[in-house]
Amino acid sequence: MSAVPINPDEDVQETREWEESIEAVIKAVGPERAKYLLTKTFSRAYESGAEPPNTSRTPYVNTIPLSKQLPYPGNRELEKKLNAVMRWNAMAMVVRANRDPAEPGGHIASFQSSANMYMVGFHHFWRAASEDHGGDMIYFQGHVAPGIYSRAFLEGRLTEDQIKNFRREVDGEGISSYPHPWLMPDFWQFPTVSMGIGPIAAIYQARFTKYLHNRGLIDAKDRMVWAFLGDGEMDEPESRGAISLAVREKLDNLVFVVNCNLQRLDGPVRGNGKIIQELEGDFRGAGWNVVKIIWGSGCDDLLAKDEHGLLRQRMEECVDGDYQTMKSKDGAYVREHFFGKYPETLKMVEHMSDDEIFNNLMRGGHDVDKLYSAYQNAMDSDLPTLLLPKTVKGFGMGDLGEGMNISHQQKKMGADAMRRFADRFNLPVTDEQVENAEFIVPHPESDEMKYLHDQRKALGGYLPSRRQNGDKLVIPGYKDL
Repeated sequence: MSAVPINPDEDVQETREWEESIEAVIKAVGPERAKYLLTKTFSRAYESGAEPPNTSRTPYVNTIPLSKQLPYPGNRELEKKLNAVMRWNAMAMVVRANRDPAEPGGHIASFQSSANMYMVGFHHFWRAASEDHGGDMIYFQGHVAPGIYSRAFLEGRLTEDQIKNFRREVDGEGISSYPHPWLMPDFWQFPTVSMGIGPIAAIYQARFTKYLHNRGLIDAKDRMVWAFLGDGEMDEPESRGAISLAVREKLDNLVFVVNCNLQRLDGPVRGNGKIIQELEGDFRGAGWNVVKIIWGSGCDDLLAKDEHGLLRQRMEECVDGDYQTMKSKDGAYVREHFFGKYPETLKMVEHMSDDEIFNNLMRGGHDVDKLYSAYQNAMDSDLPTLLLPKTVKGFGMGDLGEGMNISHQQKKMGADAMRRFADRFNLPVTDEQVENAEFIVPHPESDEMKYLHDQRKALGGYLPSRRQNGDKLVIPGYKDL
C-alpha cells in the first residue's frame, strides 16, 4: 500500500504555494526575514482564534542541513587509527580489571558510544590552561572514564601500571572509577558520575565564570564550559532544574552534550517515545539553542531524494524502542521493518545491500562531520547550547552488547568477542594480545602519535588537568582579630 500521511492534506496545491513562498523569501532575503514573517503570521493566527503550531519540537532530522555543514579540518585517517586504539585500550582496561577475583566492575559500552564525540572535542575545540588562555572546563560523563584514561595513557600522562589498576586505587598505584578530583588531584577537574550533579554544577560553573569575568576579576571572555551527560541521567531533577537560569544569565559559554544512545542502566530511556524530541522541547522552551545530530552522512542522499516526505514521516513514526530493536538486529530486519512499511521508502534502498543499510546508515553521533559542525554552532551561539547526538550504546561490541539492554552491565569480553571488536576497527592485534587483553601503544614516532601531540599542543596542552596554584590563604591568629 502507499503511505498515508500522518495529517492528511486537504489542499496539496495551497500547501505547496505556502511552502514555495517561504522558500522564495529565504532564497531572496535570508532565513531571518522568513523567521520574522512566520512569527508575525503565528501572532495573527493566534489573535484570530487559530492555535499556532508547537514549535518547541522540530522535525526528527538534523538541525544543521547539509548545505550549512562545515568542512572537517582533521586528518580522518590518523584520527580513525587513534580512536581505534583508544577504544581497544578502554575496553581492555575493564576486561583486565574484571579478570581479577575482586571483579571491581566498570563500563565498556558508554565510551564506545561516545568515542567520536570526545575525539572531535579533544582534537579541535577544547583548550587547556596556558599563559594565553584560562582553559576550557569539561565535565566528563562518569561512565566514560576508561576512554579518557586510555587517551591520557597514549599521551604519556598515565602509566601502564596505573591503568592496569583501574578501579583499584587503594595502594596509590591505580586510577579511580569515575572522575574524582580528591583521589586524582592533578588529573580530574570536576567530579561527575550519572546522578545529575554534572549538569547543575556546570550551569553554576558557567554562571560564576561569567560573574568573575564581568567584574574584571578573571579574563574568561572565550572560556567554555562543556558538560557531557547521559540521556538517562537527564531524568534526574538536578539535570533540568536550573536550565532557565542559564538563559536568564545569558550563559553563551555553556554547552550540554547529551549522549542519546537511548539506553539507561537496564533498559530503554524512552521505549514508547523519543528522548531527543522531549529534551529538545524542554530546552527550546526554556530558551536554549538546541542542535540535533540524529542521522549520519550515509542518510544525506536518501533524505535529498525524499521528494514526498515519506522517509521523514517514517522517521517520525518510529519511537526509541523501535530504533533500539532495529539496531540490535541486522540490515535485512531494517529493510523489512523500517523501509518496508511503505513501497515508496522500500524502493529508496533497493540499490543497497543489507550490510550497506545496516553499516552505512549510521546515527549522527558517530559522524565526525556532523559533530564538528554542531560543536562549532555551539561555539558561535549567543545562547547556552544543548547538543543532542544520537548514538548506539556499545558501538562495536557486536552480539555482546551493541544496542542491547544488557550493554551497560557488560564488564567482560571473551577472546572471540575481542577479536571481532579488533576486526571491526581494523586493529592489527595478535592472538596473544587478544588472549591477554594487552594494551596497544603505537610507535612514538608514528604519524598518528605525532598528530595526537600536535593537536593538543595547538590547543595549549593536555586535558583533563587540574591546577592547584591558587593564592595561599593565611588563617589569622586570634591576636590579629
